[in-house]
Amino acid sequence: MTMERKTALADEVFQQQPTLFGSFLVLTKFGVSFEKMEFLLERLFVCFLAMRESGIQWPRITEDELDKQAARFSGTVNFANGLGPALASQSQAKYIAGHPEPHLLAYVTAELTQWLAKVRPEESDKYVMLAAMNIVNCIAHVPLHGASP
Repeated sequence: MTMERKTALADEVFQQQPTLFGSFLVLTKFGVSFEKMEFLLERLFVCFLAMRESGIQWPRITEDELDKQAARFSGTVNFANGLGPALASQSQAKYIAGHPEPHLLAYVTAELTQWLAKVRPEESDKYVMLAAMNIVNCIAHVPLHGASP
């Protein structure tokens, strides 16, 4: 994707989903390098384009929804961390099986796994991972008005 196309897409994401775009921008405050932020921006673009291609009229994801999903995911991770390996694996499988957007979750999880294998580990990587998962969860759980179940 050309820089012009990335800029236009970033403007579009900002206009239509400013809270999701903000979850990318805020990473600078957590010491995340611009190179690592670019990974998240590219995943945000994929998620946004998937939303657009779905044909569904997505509501704006609010800060409250962003916070709610972050707390929910953190609670899930903290719960699984307290389990033994077998139960943690069962908990993870249950989380994946019950996710409203399993394909998007699988894509972002696979991308994160590959990214983590390539980058020099830093403490701030956790913020990139949390933001990526939060974007997926916000998209998956935002109430769609008028959508059929």
